[in-house]
Amino acid sequence: MINLLVTLLVLVLVFGVVWWLFTSVIPLPAPFAKVAQVIIAVIFVLVLLGMVFGGVDLPAVRLR
Repeated sequence: MINLLVTLLVLVLVFGVVWWLFTSVIPLPAPFAKVAQVIIAVIFVLVLLGMVFGGVDLPAVRLR
């Protein structure tokens, strides 16, 4: 359970940095920015569901 929480924390941090890059650092025109945000959100949800239901190998970060 701890491994899942640590992996979730790392996943949220990585997707947060990617979200920040696409929303403030990389200047995209309005329609492309929305499309990029939707794609990032869909990827995040799919990876999260894959982690919870066992489709993605856990843990991405090993604790001993």
